[in-house]
Amino acid sequence: MSNRLDALRVFCTAADAVNFRDAAVRLSVSPQVVTRAVRELEEELGEPLFHRNTRGVQLTDFGRGLADRARAAVDGVDGLFHRSDRRALSQHAGTVRVAAPGVLGRRLIPQALAPMLVAHPGLTLDLRLSEQLADVVDQQIDVGVRIGPLRDSRFVARPVAKVPFRVVAAPSLIARTGAPDSIEALSALPRTALIDRNSGRPWPWLFSRGRQLPMPPAAFITDDTDAEFAAVLAGLGFGQLVASMAQAALDAGQLVSVLDAEAPEPWPMYVYRAQRAPVPARVRLVYDELVRALG
Repeated sequence: MSNRLDALRVFCTAADAVNFRDAAVRLSVSPQVVTRAVRELEEELGEPLFHRNTRGVQLTDFGRGLADRARAAVDGVDGLFHRSDRRALSQHAGTVRVAAPGVLGRRLIPQALAPMLVAHPGLTLDLRLSEQLADVVDQQIDVGVRIGPLRDSRFVARPVAKVPFRVVAAPSLIARTGAPDSIEALSALPRTALIDRNSGRPWPWLFSRGRQLPMPPAAFITDDTDAEFAAVLAGLGFGQLVASMAQAALDAGQLVSVLDAEAPEPWPMYVYRAQRAPVPARVRLVYDELVRALG
């Protein structure tokens, strides 16, 4: 028997049995399997494990000492792979690392996952915020959330929502410049620019029918969505923001939406994970909950 763990498991059963035939019945194997396993252990260890006679078998002093250690070793290994223990470990203990853009991760994702985390006190959420597409292998990311195209066969990705964009400005800015009535008029007004961290260049502004508005020297440039939002609120420029980020300020009259008829097609939002197997239950739990909550 080449597997040492299996040989030790057979030996432990034989140590508790009247004879090798009784051990074979308990293990649902032939007596020859028990005999061979014990013989191979004896040859490898260089010590007899049993005294054999016509009435049965009896442990030697060496065999008795080995049996105590072997039972502890076998029980420890079996405990690691017990199905109910493994489910509890994977669902209720351990860390799941999630990557998400700041516009979602600072508020929405912690709120969305809070009930699940309370229900599973052994589960830890490690949330990493970045506008860049996370490399799930290099950064050891378990689950990612992305707004925008996702074309990568390495990922299992689920589209969960559509994300609209709106051009908004503070009332104080509109009082100074007026509200633009066309994309061309907007191009002459002060605007904010958000840097695409994947390319290092500002994101172009998108409009209906695939039209884009190139970004000239802007009044305010940043690579952080919250900083851009604060600049727009302060009246530094018009901004093209994710609609959900601007909605509360629009409802409160702190921002005004312009050129709604020219809005671009909403972008898809994806929840994704690496195509690796098996997927730990805690990772699947977080993945499925993000799909449900963000959808």
